[in-house]
Amino acid sequence: MLPLPTKTRVPTGPPRNLLWTVDQFHYIGDLGMFEGRRAMLIDGIVVEEGPMNPPHAIAATKTQDAVRDVFGKGFHVRVAKPLVLSQTTDPEPDVAAVLGKPGDYTDHPTTALLVVEVSDSSLRYDTTTKLSLYAAGGIADYWVVDVTGRQLLVFRDPQPDAAQSHGHGYATHLLLGPTDTVAPLAAPTGVLRVSDLLP
Repeated sequence: MLPLPTKTRVPTGPPRNLLWTVDQFHYIGDLGMFEGRRAMLIDGIVVEEGPMNPPHAIAATKTQDAVRDVFGKGFHVRVAKPLVLSQTTDPEPDVAAVLGKPGDYTDHPTTALLVVEVSDSSLRYDTTTKLSLYAAGGIADYWVVDVTGRQLLVFRDPQPDAAQSHGHGYATHLLLGPTDTVAPLAAPTGVLRVSDLLP
């Protein structure tokens, strides 16, 4: 028996981009579409990063361990997992510190106390597009581990900024070298050395 025909809604007007929602992005991810790939959803567009090189992988692992150590109990650290900032944006940050235990969430978190991206070839993207979308999402403490430059960029105090891609930026910008120390805003006694994050 042949399947019954189904009605398909055909869009009218000129060709246009098909933008994805977070639910659709997660659904096709669950089907294995992104298996072994580094995909994220930014403004409805699926963005794929290249394979992670060894220095990036080492820095990401060291960063997640260091962040986990300074936050301790009452928080958990998510590694390359969804952070739903809007219906069309899930950047899946390298490291995000979230309040509570993993079992406290029935849906993906929509905010984090600290977000860290580890950057080599993606440094410009992480300090422009992602910076603005994290600021627009109200992320108070955003760090970028610059693997190539061997430094940590710290962004704090999100505020409106019409010059930025998502209408927000950060008022405070810190550039820290390997021997400098820093503590997350949400864990002020958890001081760590920048070199602890670098490969």
